[in-house]
Amino acid sequence: MNHNFAEIAIYQVKPAKVEEFETLLQEVAATQREQAGLKDLKYVKREYHIDYEQIREGLPPQKITRIVKCVKYILFWEFETKEAYGKALQSIYQKYEKEINRCLIVPHDKLIGERIY
Repeated sequence: MNHNFAEIAIYQVKPAKVEEFETLLQEVAATQREQAGLKDLKYVKREYHIDYEQIREGLPPQKITRIVKCVKYILFWEFETKEAYGKALQSIYQKYEKEINRCLIVPHDKLIGERIY
């Protein structure tokens, strides 16, 4: 069975850099879509929260109304092989690492591995 290779990255963006980060993401995502072996690419901006009471009651999540420390973004991208992932990551880092890092409060977290389902 062939397991695709995936990365989930969590970005904690400085509130004052949100617009700059989102503009940069448009260019980054266009470059990511060109990478050989790419199967899927998604970005998500955290805009909602939910607590256990809402879950128990079957209520929808609530919109976040204020920024405390940062705005979080999640990247999910998936490749046919870990080798394709490595080449794509190298390409993105060479081109965008400095601009991305200037927008963050801390370096982003990476969770990488083979997709099991």
